[in-house]
Parts: sequence; C-alpha cells; structure tokens
Amino acid sequence: MCEWSMNTTENHVIFDFYMNDRKIETNIKETWVEVSEERLFQNQSKDIWIKAHLENSSCSSPRRSGELRQTVKYRAPQNISGSWSENNLYLTWNAFNGSLAFAEVLFRKQGHSTESWEKRLDTANFTHKENLMHQFIVGGLMKDSAYQVKIRHQSKKAPKPLWSEWSPVVTVPAALEHPPEVKMTKKSGEGVRRLTLTWKLEQQTAAFGSVTYILKDTQSSRGCPCKKKEHHTKTTTHTIYVSYSAVNISVIARNEVGYSSPAIIQLPAEPAANLKPCSETLLDKKWSRKTCLQLYELRDEDQRPENVITLMARIKKKERERIRTDIKDYVRYLYFEHSCESGKPKTVHACLFYQKEGAPQREPPDFIAFGETQISAAVSWRAIPVADQRSVLTHYNLCVVKISSQDEQRECFNMSASLREFHLENLTPGTKYNISMAGVTRMGEGPRAFQTINTMPEKSLRGKPQVWFILGSLLGLLLISGTGMCIFKRIRPKILPAVPTPVISDFTTHPAETQEMLQKDEEELHDVMLHQLYPQNKSLPEATEEATVLPGEWDDCSDEGVEKERVDSEGSGEQRSSPASTKQASREEEIQLEQELALLLYRRGLVLDLKMD
Repeated sequence: MCEWSMNTTENHVIFDFYMNDRKIETNIKETWVEVSEERLFQNQSKDIWIKAHLENSSCSSPRRSGELRQTVKYRAPQNISGSWSENNLYLTWNAFNGSLAFAEVLFRKQGHSTESWEKRLDTANFTHKENLMHQFIVGGLMKDSAYQVKIRHQSKKAPKPLWSEWSPVVTVPAALEHPPEVKMTKKSGEGVRRLTLTWKLEQQTAAFGSVTYILKDTQSSRGCPCKKKEHHTKTTTHTIYVSYSAVNISVIARNEVGYSSPAIIQLPAEPAANLKPCSETLLDKKWSRKTCLQLYELRDEDQRPENVITLMARIKKKERERIRTDIKDYVRYLYFEHSCESGKPKTVHACLFYQKEGAPQREPPDFIAFGETQISAAVSWRAIPVADQRSVLTHYNLCVVKISSQDEQRECFNMSASLREFHLENLTPGTKYNISMAGVTRMGEGPRAFQTINTMPEKSLRGKPQVWFILGSLLGLLLISGTGMCIFKRIRPKILPAVPTPVISDFTTHPAETQEMLQKDEEELHDVMLHQLYPQNKSLPEATEEATVLPGEWDDCSDEGVEKERVDSEGSGEQRSSPASTKQASREEEIQLEQELALLLYRRGLVLDLKMD
C-alpha cells in the first residue's frame, strides 16, 4: 500500500503510480494505491513517484528512493544448466544476492508433452560460496533420457517471501555414458604419420542433444615440436599429423550436461628399420625453437620404448643440464630429432644412442651344440639382451678348436648379429672339438660361451650299406627286370600261342533263358537236318542227289565238316560249269581248309579240336 496527499479541492484529478521510470498503475482516483506482492523485488533500490493529471495540465511529485525488505520476490531463475551423476540430475542457476532460496522444480521426459509435470520442492543449496550458484538435485531419474525442466524459487530469509516467475522451459539432454567408437587409418612417409580418425557414438539418439567432439594428442600438448590447442568439431571425422614419436590421441564427446569418458588411441614410436648407431646428435649443440629432441629408453629385444626424455629449445640451460643427468651410461636410447614444418610435426633424424659404450657384459645365452655327424655339427643361441649389450652389437665371433694329442687347431668365424644358428662343416670323424662364442661391439668382445662335441667315428658307418650302393642295386634290378619283360613279350607268341576269342551271342534279350540253360548239368543233342539251296539252273533231282546226307554220317561230323562238304559241293559245281578254273578252285579249297583247321569248335563252354576227315 502506498499513500500520498495533495493540496487541492478539485475532484477530477487522476493519478499515475511510477516505480523508477516504469508506470505501475494508472487512472488512480484516490490518494492511495495497492501494489501486488508479485511486482515487488528484494534489495533493489526503487524511485517511487506520482504524476497527477487535471484536464490538460499535469504535475509530478518528488521522487523518493527506498528498498523493499519485508515482502521479497526473486527474479525467475537465470542461466540454468544441468549435469548427471548416476541417475541424479543436478540443476544449477544464478543465486540472487547470495541468499538461500527455496525452489520448486517441474520436470517431464522430452517428447511426452501430453503428460503432466512432476514436482519436487526442496531447499536450493550453494554449489560454491565463491561463485554464488544455487543447486538443486532431482533424484530417481533415468540418465539415458532427456528431460524438460522449469524452475521457480523464493527467499528463505524474507518475512513475506513471494514465488518468482517460472523460468523458461529448459531441455536437459541425456548423459553420454560411453566413449566414442574410434577407428583409425595410418599412412607413414618422410618422417610424418598421417592419421585419419572416424568415430561414432554407441547410440545415436536425439536425446543427447547437440554434441561436440574434442580431440587432443600428447605431442601437441607437450609442444614437441608443434604446440597446438585441442581441436573441437561437430563432425565425426578428423585428420591429424604426428611424428614418429609415441603419441596418445583422445576423443571426447560433450553435450550440455557433461562429457563422455575419453576414447584413447595409443600409437607407439615407429623407428625406421635397421637403425644405426648415432654418429652425432644435437644434445651438445644449439637448435631452433621449432626443433625438439626425444630419447626413449630401450630395455628389451623388441625395442619397445619406455621412459621418454624430452628436450626443447625453450628450456633454460640449467634445466636442460638437469635433464641430461637423467641419461644413463651403457643404456640404449632411441634418439629422435623432430621439427615443426608448416604446422606439421616431422621426424628428421633417428638413431640408436649410447651416452657411454662398452663391450657386452655377458655371453650369448642358451648356447648349445646338436646334430653331430662324422663331418658336421650345428650350434644355436639366443640374442644377448639389450640391457647386457652395453653398445650396438656388430657381430658374433665363433671359434672351433680341434683337440688332439699333437696340437690344437683353432678356426674362428664372424657371423651377423641377426643369426641364431650356424652349421659347422668339414670336421674330422671321431674327433673332439671345443666350440666357443662371444658377442662383439665396437668397444670390444664380451664373455664367451663354451660347448664340447665329439664327431662320430668312421667305423660306425662302415658296416652299414651305403646309400649309393643300395640305390645302385635297386636300379640294376629294375633294369634287369625291364629287359626280361621285353624279351618275354617277344617270345610269348611262340611259347604260348594266343587263344582266339569266341564270338558269343548277345544274350541280353533272353537273360533268364540263357541263365537256365547254363545251369543245366547235362548236354542235350538234337538231330538237325540241313538243306542246301539249289541254283535255278539245276533240276531238283540233281540237287537232291548231291545234297543227300545220311543221318549217321551227320552225327559223326562237326560243323566244319558240313561247311567243307558245302564248299566241296560248290566247288564241284564250279568245276562242272567252268573246267578251266579247276586248278584255282583247288588252291582256294586248300587255303580255306587251313583256316578252318586253325579254328576251334565251341560247344556249351567246351573247347574241342576240330577233327577233319
């Protein structure tokens, strides 16, 4: 309630009520006005004044300043943000004048606009006293879902607190629980590795809202050799350039409520093949600010780098000297020189570095001899561990000493440092040998490993047939057997004449009948009478007289006999009809008779010699 007075007797005066320069009430006809509590604010200085109107004239009262303390109303919550912890949603907004507040939160799942709002009431605490932010925790939600939220608050200290207006509806996206799934392709060349990264979220849903991806790599963060800030992108692919040094690359997804756990790609150092010892380095020299040095300690045969030492030009001299003291004597390091060219890191030199060198401190491990024969043997070994080499191994030295009563003969061989087995040849049978081996660096020879062998004596092999003798004997037997087979094939027709193949009728049309006939045990003979066809120029009596055959004579004759009589008959006719061809017909009969003698008579599976009268 606000009241005022005025020295006038006019009854038609109209008043306007102002707070600061804002007109709160108009057309007031009394000298008082009641302002609703929702239009008042706490701890804000207000200029209150009245403007009077009478027909075409007006006047204003003096302005009076003051603060409202008893009845307090906050502004609607500003700068609302959310974050997830498990299934609890943490809401924060700006605190008003550092005072505690009582908050009311309405929420519902995004996309469920027809559902009613759920309500939570509680005290909004401070997140930190320094930044004066209210925090309200809504528990029991699902962090893989997005929610719509609106908030109002009121003072907890004012005697008559009023609720603020509702804040605009804020959408809180779902939490990014899982790291992005990242795939990488690599292309190396000229001291630079070009890495193409592609990734995706495990679940691509609208509940995550707007997602930004953050890419970091350890080479850029350390500034060796190029110093870059982390890369932010909304796309799902990115190309990055790194040197041959080891690097870790991380991809993180971020939305309005927080960050995903990082997806980390570890890329080991990639030294060139067949690295040689360093001839010179920049450790004791000056180099440009775009150059940096790295030394990786190598402890095993696979040369996996550990304990990297990084030196940059911007490091002060005292700090550089302190770092140099971390480099150990007799320890192998992978030395890299990197430069930053056109904003891309590049490895310009790589080699194997020893601050101080020496000869190997141990012999080749697992040195053994095996496979002894009369004149040969074999030896094998494992490589000397990198930690025991104390320099770059140049070769192995193998010595063979022949032990006898007269003298000792020594023969040595230098072998590549990459060999793990060697065969000794041209040894003396039945002889004892001492074999030794040592690793050699440019600083000298290390301790030797020893083995003693005995070659097999000659007599142990004399009693056994030689391989070539056995092979020769087998070859001779093969030649003899082959020659015998050839001779047998040539004389076989004379020793074993060939039996003519019988002409057997096709019994496929009467299989059952044929099988039944073959199964009979006794042979049946039937009387058969043959009649000769007579030429037309002969009379029937003549033909009958010539073709008459007694039954008894037919039974005693074979088929060949019948055929012979037929031929003789035909021949006689020809002789009668052509006396001039008698001699020729006789010759043909003899040839035919010889052919018939060569034939065999087959009757019901029996082979009978043809008997000719």
